Amino acid sequence: MDQTQLSLLALLVGFLVGGSVVGLVVGALRARDRALAQVSTAVPEGVEAMLGAMDDPAFVCDTSSTVLALSPAAEVFGLDEGQAIASDDLRRVARAARDTGAAVAENLRLRRGAAPAEPRLVAVRATPISPRLVLLVLRDITERERVEEMRRDFVANTSHELKTPVGAVSLLAEAIESAADDPAQVRAFSGRLQAEIARLSALTNRILSLSRLQAADELRDVRDVSIDEVVTAAVESHALQADSAQVTVVRGGTKGLWVRGEPQILTEAVGNLIANAIAYSPNGSKVGVGVKLDDTVVEIAVTDRGIGIPEGDQHRVFERFYRADQARSRRTGGTGLGLSIVKHAVQRHGGEVRLWSRPERGSTFTIRLPQSEAPDLDQTRTKPRRKPRKPPAARPVPVKGDTL
Repeated sequence: MDQTQLSLLALLVGFLVGGSVVGLVVGALRARDRALAQVSTAVPEGVEAMLGAMDDPAFVCDTSSTVLALSPAAEVFGLDEGQAIASDDLRRVARAARDTGAAVAENLRLRRGAAPAEPRLVAVRATPISPRLVLLVLRDITERERVEEMRRDFVANTSHELKTPVGAVSLLAEAIESAADDPAQVRAFSGRLQAEIARLSALTNRILSLSRLQAADELRDVRDVSIDEVVTAAVESHALQADSAQVTVVRGGTKGLWVRGEPQILTEAVGNLIANAIAYSPNGSKVGVGVKLDDTVVEIAVTDRGIGIPEGDQHRVFERFYRADQARSRRTGGTGLGLSIVKHAVQRHGGEVRLWSRPERGSTFTIRLPQSEAPDLDQTRTKPRRKPRKPPAARPVPVKGDTL
């Protein structure tokens, strides 16, 4: 073997030996990195910046359940950097994610702040980001769950309420058919059938009204509305009911007040309060409808001297299908939707409804609406007639949550 071949062989052996050494060094470094990662509690680069930009509560914790980094929103759940997680449930979810090495999702009841703060329903997702660190993201789903529960209750209650008049209509139709040869019986059954149909129609109309108020993002026909005209229309539409119940409706208060809104919806809201007041008032009593201005708020108060509402039930009277007196409501044909419609109608107009009531002393429901400037009616009358145009777009009004 000549000198050149020996040199090439030596070079090849050197490459092999050098490559083996480099491989061993790289392997050792990687093993060291893995070992360090197994015991490292350093938050990976970029995680803190990501947490700072998150709207949802989120945080990173280690094997001792100590919070190492968190988003600003996480502080409302009592989490603080450098402190241990107080919630046993959160610690359990984080430990499960770390032990399995996979993401874990669970819904928990957590308090926002210290007791007696109300527990919130929170969707928690824990994801391992290293052998010792877990990222937990929290999402408050209390309102979503409440809305879903309201929807289920609404469907169930509506089905139950519709079942009674529909069943009565069916039975009365059969009775009329059976009594075809008895005109007196046919007339009696027909009268009851008409009453059940009227009840069914009223229930359907109120369900549609409530659904529209809850679903609409804005009012359709917003304009300046005279409170005098609203109260007059509401009182006149229930004059027959008042006469039948031997109840006198008395008006009073400040005249010439205006608000912005839909006249039909406001008239229905005031009318529902008057109808309830008449229904729950004894014969020979009076129902008062008063209007006044409180700073820049127009107040429409409807007062009765009826049975009143126990304090424990007052927070529920605006729930759909809730009745303070089941027997009286059934007897008068009440649907249990009137006050719910009032609440949503007033909220759509940026107002609120207040209640004062004492058992055996009566109740006062007060609608409060933002006052608007009275329009210049004289100028409106002198303006030349123009082609009718579409009403101005309704301004969006913030809506509060349901009480359910």
